[in-house]
Amino acid sequence: MKLSNEELKKYYWGAYSFKETEDGYLQAFQYTDEQMDYFKKASDFWYERCFASTAKTLEFVTEGTKFSFDYKIIWEGSQDSFELAVDGLITQICYVKDMEKEGKLEFCLPEGCKSVIVYLPADATVVIKNFEIDAEMDKVNKNAKVLWLGDSITQGFGPLRSSCTYVSVANRILNYDIVNQGIGGYVYDKYSLMKMEGYTPDKLIVSLGTNQFGCETMDDIEQYYERLFEIYGKDIPVLCIIPIWRGDVENGEPTLIKFCENLKKIVARYSNIQMVEGWKLVPHLPEYFLDKLHPNQLGAEVYGRNLVAEIQKLGF
Repeated sequence: MKLSNEELKKYYWGAYSFKETEDGYLQAFQYTDEQMDYFKKASDFWYERCFASTAKTLEFVTEGTKFSFDYKIIWEGSQDSFELAVDGLITQICYVKDMEKEGKLEFCLPEGCKSVIVYLPADATVVIKNFEIDAEMDKVNKNAKVLWLGDSITQGFGPLRSSCTYVSVANRILNYDIVNQGIGGYVYDKYSLMKMEGYTPDKLIVSLGTNQFGCETMDDIEQYYERLFEIYGKDIPVLCIIPIWRGDVENGEPTLIKFCENLKKIVARYSNIQMVEGWKLVPHLPEYFLDKLHPNQLGAEVYGRNLVAEIQKLGF
């Protein structure tokens, strides 16, 4: 069975919108055109990354034993992976560093009915077409619709494995229907917050601040939350993840701690914001980080699982 691009959209998660390229590939976007225009004017670094396949997945239930699709990698940040999970277990990894920029991926599945997830690269822009499978497919069900806002850690840089980002780890348990608007280098910037026509999340998760902990004032953070609630209303549940430890800035820890304390004071003003103490999510040891800033596979696994525990404790 070969799916058209329109049919494939039913099994494609993590996208706000889709477009078809001139050569027939399906491209998924997590930002509006207006947001991407803003990034283009604001920063080449942000603009490149706003197209990435961040937290995007193909998910379905099937009795099929093989499927395939054509892919094209049109931008790379870091070289992570395409990954296949069957009933929650990773069974195949295709590393971007070992792949051609354009080609065909084929996957084998065990007999019987199973749940399938294909994780697309988190820090590359990938388009796909010509999805084929040897059996029928059923759509999966998801829990709450969540807009996840963050920086490079949320986008997924660090583990160098698409299924191992902290968002992927957490969402294998939470099963949210997420749009991940994490973007490398990002900060609390109210200008990136724009109405997304046709999209109304049930909840928001905000994980920002590690890129601006040395700021002189907290004005940008205060204005960010004001703008957030202008768009989504003051009753929408919000989870603020206070920045995690970073050890890459010499003698920077006191400044980061002070920033975190000031951030807590701001979010405490809002009755609809719950807070998770990031300081307690990942051990303060280099072994858990790629570069003492971005959690590696081990750090992201610990981060994701500890975050889920906090979310469940809060009842978020």
